[in-house]
Amino acid sequence: MLDKIGLCRTEKLLGRLYECPACHQRCAVYNSCGDRHCPQCSGARRADWTDRSGQLLLSGLNYFQVVFTLPAKLSRLVLGNRRELYRLLFRSAWRAIKQEIQKQNIDPAALLVLHTWNQELGHHPHIHALVPGGGPSLNCDNDRCWVTARDATRPWRDKPSLVDNVTLGQTFRDKFVRGLGWLIRSDRLKLTEEWQQLSDSKVLRRWLKSLKETDWNVFIEGPPRGDSDPQQVLKYLTRYMTGGPISDRRIESDEQGKVTFVARSKSKGKNKKPRRITVAGAEFVRRWSLHVLPKGFTRSRCYGGYHGSRRSKYLATCRQLLPVQPSAAEPITEADPPEEIAPLPAAPKCPQCQTEMACLARSARPSWRVVFGPDHQRAGPCLAPSVATPRTGMHSHLPRPDD
Repeated sequence: MLDKIGLCRTEKLLGRLYECPACHQRCAVYNSCGDRHCPQCSGARRADWTDRSGQLLLSGLNYFQVVFTLPAKLSRLVLGNRRELYRLLFRSAWRAIKQEIQKQNIDPAALLVLHTWNQELGHHPHIHALVPGGGPSLNCDNDRCWVTARDATRPWRDKPSLVDNVTLGQTFRDKFVRGLGWLIRSDRLKLTEEWQQLSDSKVLRRWLKSLKETDWNVFIEGPPRGDSDPQQVLKYLTRYMTGGPISDRRIESDEQGKVTFVARSKSKGKNKKPRRITVAGAEFVRRWSLHVLPKGFTRSRCYGGYHGSRRSKYLATCRQLLPVQPSAAEPITEADPPEEIAPLPAAPKCPQCQTEMACLARSARPSWRVVFGPDHQRAGPCLAPSVATPRTGMHSHLPRPDD
């Protein structure tokens, strides 16, 4: 995967050759790798996910962001069993939301996004959930009742509330620990030497009991001014959808085998100064690689009323019951027609005279078997421009396969 990202938008992937009709300046635009972890190939995917997820949001309804975090002591076990334990994390977070929301007689819905890193690029798995602060009643005839969520433990609060975060955290903890115990007993997890002692049933019971002795961190963020702007929350979640765990603007230097990047300050005062972290290049790549998801694993999932099998009916009911007329955005359903093929990107402008350049030749990206084969040439004969576009993006900080 790192080899693919290292070759993104380079001559080895071929591309298009442009020429300025005025000054005959030539420029090559190379094909991208298309990997979902590549920060250079993420723009279109982010826009597409934002558009689709935005159609779940309705005006006149407050939305809450709920963050479910796993304890640090589980990080190494999760790294060795990413697919199984990330799946359990999704399932436990949703079931906790569902259980606590249904206590208020509300038909729940949630959009969940997996996030696996912290500011130092360490492994820090947690779930961001976008949860509506109300919904159709569970027991009214023909779904004709609307119920607004509230935290019953704090009825005096003026701001909108969802549920008690302590109770939600305990429910999340219990469901995850129960599922974790079942996975270990069923031999569904790969246990390294560090965890082999958990094969003993008595040791396993004591270890699971120790996990339940503390409250797990669950954070609920409501509308800051009592009226939510769900698009802002959605934009925040979009940053985690595609690309790597760090953006170009956070990387200050890559010199003499060391990478320096900026992280947020841990202080809580007003004068927060960013921290500068310097690590060896190999360590930077190791940390970055911790956040590569298993093949085919989905980073965002919809549950409850937002699930594809219920989405259309659920949103239609919400629009009918909401006291304020919502926007006219139509829901995305499983039966929606496929998207049209995206048009080719616009021709670049000449760096000298700013005239739109004409495409002289176009080459599709070769298969990866051909790219990494011994007979592949670094560039086709039509892609030998006098001036080539510079490489940009985070992958310039990763080692090239040819280095």
